[in-house]
Amino acid sequence: MTRNRKILVALGGVAVLGWLGYANLGMKRTTGATINTEKLELRDLQASVSASGKVQPKREVKVSNEAAGKVLKLVVREGDMVQRGQVLVEIDPTQLETTVENREASLASVQSQLTQMTVQVETAKVMLTQAQDALKRAEASIKTGLISREAYERAQIDVKTAAASLKSAEQSVLTQQQRVKQEEANLSSARIDFTKVRVFSPITGIVTKRLIEEGEMARFSALSGGTDLLSIADMSGVQAEIEVDETDIPNISVGQPAKVTIDAIPDQSFPGKVTEVGNSPIAAAGAAGGRATNFKVVVTLDGSVPSVRPGFTCTAVITTATRTKVLSVPIQAMTVREVVVDATGNPVKAATAPSPAGSASATPAASASPSPKLAGPAPLKPGETRKEVEGVFLVQNGRAVFTPVKVGIAGEKYFEVLSGLKDGDEVITGPATAARTLKDGDEVKVAPAITPIGGTPTAR
Repeated sequence: MTRNRKILVALGGVAVLGWLGYANLGMKRTTGATINTEKLELRDLQASVSASGKVQPKREVKVSNEAAGKVLKLVVREGDMVQRGQVLVEIDPTQLETTVENREASLASVQSQLTQMTVQVETAKVMLTQAQDALKRAEASIKTGLISREAYERAQIDVKTAAASLKSAEQSVLTQQQRVKQEEANLSSARIDFTKVRVFSPITGIVTKRLIEEGEMARFSALSGGTDLLSIADMSGVQAEIEVDETDIPNISVGQPAKVTIDAIPDQSFPGKVTEVGNSPIAAAGAAGGRATNFKVVVTLDGSVPSVRPGFTCTAVITTATRTKVLSVPIQAMTVREVVVDATGNPVKAATAPSPAGSASATPAASASPSPKLAGPAPLKPGETRKEVEGVFLVQNGRAVFTPVKVGIAGEKYFEVLSGLKDGDEVITGPATAARTLKDGDEVKVAPAITPIGGTPTAR
């Protein structure tokens, strides 16, 4: 083999070795899971609780009769709008009219008896005067001996008898006057009952139920009251009665703002506020045959709602908390991992060994500042325990670093960060398998940003 040929063979071997080295380096550079990330920033957050329920009137009354009798006329139907004072029902007045006539006759009778007794009183007064005059003459005559002692005593007895008769007559008049007053009261009551043959609407509203028909008997008693005839709802004040899960109740309080959507009135929402939070639970069927505990929460809508009816299905979204310009982390970035904590509850960390030479992460910066790593399954030191904590994975020097995070309120897509992160931190947000499979210290590579046609790059 000539020298030149040997040189060429040697150069070829070096080229092959160089290519293999480059390929091996490339493979090492591409190791690790491909992940998506997002940098943290300040945002406005709003926490809310959503629950469904029914629209109910703020005021609903049951109309009942105050006079017994057959229903002659029912002038309204369900769904009719009625005004305060409008006639709703007319009851047969025959029996009540007869009662009024009987009371009038009874009053006239006792008034006539009172007149007779008054005359008897006047007669008794005259008799007493005559007896007193006779006694005076007897007193003068007995002194002169013109009458006997017996005649004088008889004159005294006559005065006492007349006085007793007058007192009895006057007492009878007083008794009869009370009877007259009683009959007058009975007549007045009968006349008032007679006016109750017409039932009027106590409020302005919508007839929601009609519980009686024409020809049926409307009964009434002093103990049980009357028969329920109609239900009328005042829809000028509308409220949503929703059922909220027990886990959300601690976050709800009276006065919080809310938005209510009604299924029968699409593409509209109505503002309101929480006016009542129930103290007693409502049992509702839960999943898997269990029981879920719900509480009633009342949201009163601002103003009136046109065309609304009691019982409409609705959904209320109650704003329970708001935050302005706070650090926030994507909800999908949060995960749970078991870590070792010390006696004070702080995570115990150990330094990660430097990346192997030749890897993409084996940069001078990476070698100088290795990424921190939570303690593995090494034996626990005194005072240390293993505990599941919430946190996120940060991307540091090409590795996923689990960092415990304390969060506050939950918005629609982000959690409020209370501690553990800072503005500009890059957290892993996907894919979904990353939250389940990533381990602290795993090598990762960030997926490149996707640039839509004619648009700007999206978040990684």
